[in-house]
Amino acid sequence: MSEITVLKLGGSVVTKKSETGVIDTVRIRELAAQIAPVAKSVPLVIVHGAGSCGHPEAKAYHIQDGVTNENAEGIAVTHFAVRRLNEEFVAVLREEGVDAVCMHPFCSSLAQNGRLLYSGEEQIKAMLRLGVVPVLHGDVVMDTIRGAVIVSGDQIVPAMAKALGATRVGVATDVPGVLSEGSVVPVITRENVGSIDLGDSSNTDVTGGMRGKVEELLLLADAGISSHLFHISRVMDFLEDHEHGGTTVR
Repeated sequence: MSEITVLKLGGSVVTKKSETGVIDTVRIRELAAQIAPVAKSVPLVIVHGAGSCGHPEAKAYHIQDGVTNENAEGIAVTHFAVRRLNEEFVAVLREEGVDAVCMHPFCSSLAQNGRLLYSGEEQIKAMLRLGVVPVLHGDVVMDTIRGAVIVSGDQIVPAMAKALGATRVGVATDVPGVLSEGSVVPVITRENVGSIDLGDSSNTDVTGGMRGKVEELLLLADAGISSHLFHISRVMDFLEDHEHGGTTVR
């Protein structure tokens, strides 16, 4: 199999995060148009965030604190919110000619104390061998210790990249990279991350905002895989291995 690319699209990219449950179909279609020309020639795994389709529900039911009989109803409520977004996104990709298929972590993954034990990587490898583009997303995942937890797209990305041996990992957001005092930080490593103010997300988010993204990508860097954060308008540049003007985490 050719070199595998993992592409993450932030929740604020595919939804209107200030409006609960509103899918940004215009932006999704723009992204699909960037992805389509490359998807037929590059083994590609797409992961998208939940944005306003899932985060508010997860927060309301305190899913991230663990699930018992008292809040188990929130599993279905949260999963169906993110599933609706995933199905809409995949439908648009398919309209643009991408042979994409939904893959819900709730059905294919298992966590232990909030961290993924299994991510359905064997199913994904089988899809990639056939030229299919699996599309995963942040989701509720059953947990051996806490009942169920939220596993973010940001956690899924490094898990997938390591399990698949991906050579290219990109994270598209609504900012041009990791910013410090208004400027893009070109490179982040374990050595310099402590000197960078990563801030926190101002929108409703149970997954850590930019800080959470960088922490997960540093874990990926620890495994020897570099990654890139860039603006959504540069998705095609990343996919075609051109300069994207963003941040490299290594």
